[in-house]
Amino acid sequence: MTQQSEAEATVAQTVKELGRLDILVNNAGVMLLGPIENAPLEEWERMVHVNLLGVLYVAHAALPHLLKAAEDSSRRVADMVNISSVAGRVARNGSGVYNATKFGVVAFSESLRQEVTKRHLRVSVVEPGAVATELSSHMREEVRQQSMQRFAEVERLKAEDIADAINYIVTRPWYVAINEVLIRPTEQEG
Repeated sequence: MTQQSEAEATVAQTVKELGRLDILVNNAGVMLLGPIENAPLEEWERMVHVNLLGVLYVAHAALPHLLKAAEDSSRRVADMVNISSVAGRVARNGSGVYNATKFGVVAFSESLRQEVTKRHLRVSVVEPGAVATELSSHMREEVRQQSMQRFAEVERLKAEDIADAINYIVTRPWYVAINEVLIRPTEQEG
């Protein structure tokens, strides 16, 4: 979602179909790695629009519904889970703008958590390491080859591993908030 109107329409449609919104998993991203010098600015703009603004637009649209659900839910709580990356904690050569967007998701999540925690909206951030997804297919070929070498010998996480972490977060009792989960493959060094 790169447009505020898309986020608003999607949240409205979800609430219309389901009657309410108790849990939001805010997950979208592109990983367009490469050196900062001579980088295509279109790649930077795309990452900022998808990885950061997309998260912000969806969170903004969902927030009133989540706060209402927290007030009147039998769970006594609602959840927003924002997906970031280990790149939101560790900056690397060749990942500068990707890092910036993912650090932004972490900072936004923590700030929002502080604002709404007394209202029983739990805001969590999940920071996966290497996961077997299509993300590398978005990169320019020369960057992809170099990037993939770093994880050639690492057994990557599966989407189900991240889903298990999210399920754990949103199924805790109302008084337990899991604010941050960093999850990497066992063999991933950084």
